[in-house]
Amino acid sequence: MADDESYCEADTPGAEARTGESTGPSGPPYAECVLCREPTEYPESTKGSTLCPVCEWREAERAACSG
Repeated sequence: MADDESYCEADTPGAEARTGESTGPSGPPYAECVLCREPTEYPESTKGSTLCPVCEWREAERAACSG
């Protein structure tokens, strides 16, 4: 069972994607959320108000409940 300890080591391929640690840019520069300033899923070239996934979800909840 000594092999179980090496299962989650950070030097395994793709570990930086699982831990959120990145060694460099992984894509285009992302736009900031207009509410919380977190990165969004949209590139900076996106026109209009961009929201991160969390704020986008909260806005959808508000719109659905305002009936």
